[in-house]
Amino acid sequence: MKAVIFDLDGVICFTDKYHYIAWKKLADKEGIYFDEEINNRLRGVSRMDSLEIILERADKQYTDTEKEAMAAEKNATYVELLKEMSPKDLSDEVKSTLEELRARGYKLAIGSSSKNTKMILGQIGLGDFFDAISDGTNITKSKPDPEVFLKAAEFIGEAPADCLVVEDAKAGIQAAYDGGFKSAGLGEATEHPNVTYKMNGFKDLLEICK
Repeated sequence: MKAVIFDLDGVICFTDKYHYIAWKKLADKEGIYFDEEINNRLRGVSRMDSLEIILERADKQYTDTEKEAMAAEKNATYVELLKEMSPKDLSDEVKSTLEELRARGYKLAIGSSSKNTKMILGQIGLGDFFDAISDGTNITKSKPDPEVFLKAAEFIGEAPADCLVVEDAKAGIQAAYDGGFKSAGLGEATEHPNVTYKMNGFKDLLEICK
């Protein structure tokens, strides 16, 4: 392997709580039932696709214009919450592992469906760390479509077969598999039948990427 492509949320850092708060605020305003179980279905999914999942519980139909406004409202709340993030949200384990992978000569990239990826990386002190960033600003399909990872591989000039994708969501492992990538899973991603490596913690990458 020559490169490692990381999902952002749940792998490099954790913004789940901010997503949940922002979606819950919107759902409560619209009188739509929303809980953490529904929130878990949104992991790795684009903003508009996430909204469609939430609207499954809605009592009314929304126009495309209304949906765009709702997604923008949620994102505005989320971005405000992200301003609370700092380098303290980057664990020593993740930081030291990334630095060791870089020292070993691996190219490192981000593959995230989030349109706020660059902002989050800046907040946690990794704004200029990665060789390439593929995110919600340059893709049209969210995971489990492999587009975000294929773009990342293209940006760093490596074939999918030479890249390892690190994910915490099953949709991300499916995307990696369909794109021809090896994968390393954390959390629920370890349960996917096509995950290449199962990790107990982030530093396990140092054993995988020798």
